[in-house]
Amino acid sequence: MSENKDPLGDRTARSVENVKFVYDFTEGNKDLKGLLGGKGANLAEMTNLGLPVPPGFTITTEACKVYLDSGDEPVALRDEVSGHLAALEERTGKKLGQADDPLLVSVRSGARFSMPGMMDTVLNIGLSDSSVQGLAQQAGDERFAWDSYRRLIQMFGRTVLGVDGDLFEDALEKAKEVRKVTVDTELAAADLEELVARFKEIVRTEAGRDFPQDPREQMDLAIRAVFDSWNGDRAKLYRRQERIPHDLGTAVNVCSMVFGNLGPDSGTGVAFTRDPASGHQGVYGDYLQNAQGEDVVAGIRNTVPLAELERIDKTSYDRLMQIMETLENHYKDLCDIEFTIERGQLWMLQTRVGKRTAGAAFRIATQLVDQGLIDETEALQRVNGAQLAQLMFPRFDEEARTEQVGRGIAASPGAAVGKAVFDSYTAVKWSRSGEKVILVRRETNPDDLDGMIAAEGILTSRGGKTSHAAVVARGMGKTCVCGAEELEVDTKRRCMTVPGGRVVEEGDVISIDGSTGKVYLGEVPVVPSPVVEYFEGRMHAGADDADELVEAVHRIMAFADRKRRLRVRANADNAEDALRARRFGAQGIGLCRTEHMFLGDRRELVERLILADTEADREESLKQLLPLQKQDFVDLFEAMDGLPVTVRLLDPPLHEFLPDITELSVRVALAESRQEPHENELRLLQAVHRLHEQNPMLGLRGVRLGLAIPGLFAMQVRAIAEAAAERRAAKGDPRAEIMIPLVGTVQELEIVREEADQVIAEVQEATGTELKLAIGTMIELPRAALTAGQIAEAAEFFSFGTNDLTQTVWGFSRDDVEASFFTAYLEKGIFGVSPFETIDQDGVGSLVRSAAQAGRATRPGLKLGVCGEHGGDPESVHFFHEVGLDYVSCSPFRIPVARLEAGRAATQSAGSDHR
Repeated sequence: MSENKDPLGDRTARSVENVKFVYDFTEGNKDLKGLLGGKGANLAEMTNLGLPVPPGFTITTEACKVYLDSGDEPVALRDEVSGHLAALEERTGKKLGQADDPLLVSVRSGARFSMPGMMDTVLNIGLSDSSVQGLAQQAGDERFAWDSYRRLIQMFGRTVLGVDGDLFEDALEKAKEVRKVTVDTELAAADLEELVARFKEIVRTEAGRDFPQDPREQMDLAIRAVFDSWNGDRAKLYRRQERIPHDLGTAVNVCSMVFGNLGPDSGTGVAFTRDPASGHQGVYGDYLQNAQGEDVVAGIRNTVPLAELERIDKTSYDRLMQIMETLENHYKDLCDIEFTIERGQLWMLQTRVGKRTAGAAFRIATQLVDQGLIDETEALQRVNGAQLAQLMFPRFDEEARTEQVGRGIAASPGAAVGKAVFDSYTAVKWSRSGEKVILVRRETNPDDLDGMIAAEGILTSRGGKTSHAAVVARGMGKTCVCGAEELEVDTKRRCMTVPGGRVVEEGDVISIDGSTGKVYLGEVPVVPSPVVEYFEGRMHAGADDADELVEAVHRIMAFADRKRRLRVRANADNAEDALRARRFGAQGIGLCRTEHMFLGDRRELVERLILADTEADREESLKQLLPLQKQDFVDLFEAMDGLPVTVRLLDPPLHEFLPDITELSVRVALAESRQEPHENELRLLQAVHRLHEQNPMLGLRGVRLGLAIPGLFAMQVRAIAEAAAERRAAKGDPRAEIMIPLVGTVQELEIVREEADQVIAEVQEATGTELKLAIGTMIELPRAALTAGQIAEAAEFFSFGTNDLTQTVWGFSRDDVEASFFTAYLEKGIFGVSPFETIDQDGVGSLVRSAAQAGRATRPGLKLGVCGEHGGDPESVHFFHEVGLDYVSCSPFRIPVARLEAGRAATQSAGSDHR
């Protein structure tokens, strides 16, 4: 069965009676992630490989979707679960919760895409007041049995019954205080038996019912809780952050328990086949003796490095190393593995393609190519533009004077500076006020997700590279330092004590380095990334000073450039930006905004032109503007010699070039009150009133301005043509293209084009130079997109202005709405992402697609590009490739991202789940 196929089809129209909802681990495989979730599919795959996986079964995502759609489980689900449970009991020789020798199971979530800690898990299901005694007798360890029981009540109470988890934690801390111990492993069996009684009281009081003693009731309620957790607040927030679809549902894995908390010859751990922070090969992971798996990922107890397992239990260590090699070769990628050792017996509880940092992603992709495990095409699917953008962020200046106050584990790289905050609420609140913050916690948990998203970086005093903070931070590309044990974090007092006794209060600025694990007081200055230095030509791959990361980026970019069809241009308005864009790999300029050439000292010239009362005044203004424009274009064509330069004719919203009407009114009023001369100001005010617009973005701009002010566009076309002729005379190769903005009807374009052709002919005759200047238009209005077939009769190219097209399709003013209601729309799930960030494929995208088709139907050779900032957005680049555009254009810094994504789009593998 294909993982993308919906075995139910339309669930509202078809019966679900004959659909299979439960699969034994022996029945699935890794390609069924859509049906069995990532965890279930990979448990099945490891079972197929003959690895030691505890037996169990998976309830499919389809069962979850039926439950979420209808509010109840499929009718057939209970019987299917009963049948698989009976088979599991027969295989293990135990029955769920039987008094003398109980079978215990875990109930764990498992969505198609990894969502670490965002959904629910319950361990030790099957324990009760009667079976806890049988577990103690079978294990020969009374303390272990009561420890397992208190864990069940704690997890079940919080996850299934909705009891505040802090109540259990507080009771546990109180028990340790009474016994004067610091860790829960030092509590005796009698202490834990008392704690179980206290936990049951908490459940009775808070949930209004007793903790269920029927093991099947425990399991059924836990399964429902996992289904419900798919729509929990933190899961929905994580999916929005990671752009995971909301309609996938989660699978549920029911697995026979194996125990890492049976004493010093038992334990639990997480291992990586390569370092997820750097990509280096070696032994990476964490191990915790006498513990269950949640203890490791929760970060509540500090682990030992995985390499220590060789000393603790060499037999299990050697077997684990063999399995890790098997899994990496099988999956052909970095694998993230969870395991438990039960009295010397190694069990595999999970594997998945591991989350990794941006740097690790690039290194690992090239390493696997060199090992012959993957080819260049697959290597491109192992990295993405968002990761490349992370690598281009600045890093701390190693030469700067710093005050280091701690060092933890480098869990997720980057240089983060901000004010220390000690809870998620404050992180979100301060961030929304424009503050940069670092979230500081002892350890994070899924409830901290809001704050982790809002923060510049995350710092914890507990946990390792496999803790919740580390895994989630790597997935989000956030800087993270974990396990900085020398820092004493007091979240109640909202402060942190550093070595030497100094106290860091909330609001104090700190800096954390996710590449070294170092923590500093104050703000540490940053320097450019070596990847940016590479793109700018200041570091060369293969040179002595180039590190392996730069070499990996160089190779991946070479793969992408060889594979991509889309060309990548830059949005640049001057020679300096053009040269930088060219160093970043730009293949031309897709948008030169000429209005940007008249800001600052030149603004007055445009103001004078717009406000000119007579033809003579207007011609004088144009005469002064012409040589300035010409020199701008000479410099630009020289910088981009041999590459196309698309020049957009003047498109200023008038308010940007006119005096502020309020300030001018005040000046006139003051002059009148003082009886001072003010004829010029009054005349100017009258003109500004005449031209004042309530909505300048939809007013006299673009082609409308060119038609309303005679000679304006002709002056610009002349400047372009004369600059091109001058560059040809200097043996250059100028490739200018003239773009008419804001066209809504072909008649506008025809009038401007006729005038432009006449001017170009005049320049050719005057200079004796043949000029081939393509004339096209910007498609940025819905009407232009809808009449693209007509407009193509007069246009040699289209460039989609998706910023304005998004505004006009949605009826949004970008300057206003992003600050007013976009946050609410994102939180409510109306937007998965801002339509100004990633193109709205259903609305704006459909206009782009239809306009491209209609334009080429009229003019088969029509060149198509996009020059809105969507041109540098990874997801949007894939859409533009699919639609068949010829190029994308974006800001210089985003050019490498667009190049990479264009290569990925050309080689996209439908089955790739690398996120």
